[in-house]
Amino acid sequence: MDYGTVSNQTLVMLGIRAVLFLVVPIIISIIWKKKKKEPFTTILIGAATFLLFVTVEKVIQSFFIMDSTPMGAFINARPVLWAFTVGFFPGLFEETGRLVAFKTVLKKRQQRETSISYGLGHGGVAEVSVIMTYTMISYFAYAALINSGEIATVLEQVRELAPNQLSQIEDLIKQLTEFSAMSLVTMIIERVFAVMFHVGASIMAFYACKDKKFWLYPLAILIHTLIDMYGGLMLANVISIPGWAFELVFAIASSLVFFGAYFLLYRKDKTATAAAAEAE
Repeated sequence: MDYGTVSNQTLVMLGIRAVLFLVVPIIISIIWKKKKKEPFTTILIGAATFLLFVTVEKVIQSFFIMDSTPMGAFINARPVLWAFTVGFFPGLFEETGRLVAFKTVLKKRQQRETSISYGLGHGGVAEVSVIMTYTMISYFAYAALINSGEIATVLEQVRELAPNQLSQIEDLIKQLTEFSAMSLVTMIIERVFAVMFHVGASIMAFYACKDKKFWLYPLAILIHTLIDMYGGLMLANVISIPGWAFELVFAIASSLVFFGAYFLLYRKDKTATAAAAEAE
């Protein structure tokens, strides 16, 4: 089977994406730190917490979705249940990571800017600069396999050893061989909204601890699970909508989380602080 080739233009665009994803979140974090005089360690704690809890999450999640186990076979045979599983674990572990960080190492940092600093570290430095840059490296590796003609051998091995991953790799091959400037723009916009979600969720976790509004924690898990489950349903072909419609729904959901948390929690904190200062 002919899988096509990855053009030099695509490789250049992937390189541009890798540089943007690596550099821009770090620059934004530095600007925020200088403007708000925030400790940069808050940003680093957000990044480290994300990497730690996501690593644990992936290990535990793998036990639930491996085809080689009875539970994995049961889940993989039910696309909706599989989508829920791949949505629930990130929701549970990432939101728990935020809560643990704010209740422990960041417990004494009560200024509202801490919530956004953590979110920039979690969703910007860690997920975009670290995880997405690592993903880009794997893209270049797959591009090399496609252009050398060795990808067919790789797919045969995957078909034998991990058949449940076959469709994901085939989708990746299709993305690489059909990559365009619009794909690059779409990916960048998607990451912007993803960071907005993470900042919004971090604000929720911050006030769950600071103001003892613990109900924000399960709410954040629910929202995170539904958003990731939505992506899982697309991957499992349970729902089929145009790519632009998928991204639009994700953008709306992320915007609601960010602006809801910003105006209902973050800004109200400023108003309350200002009113208290005037009363004094």
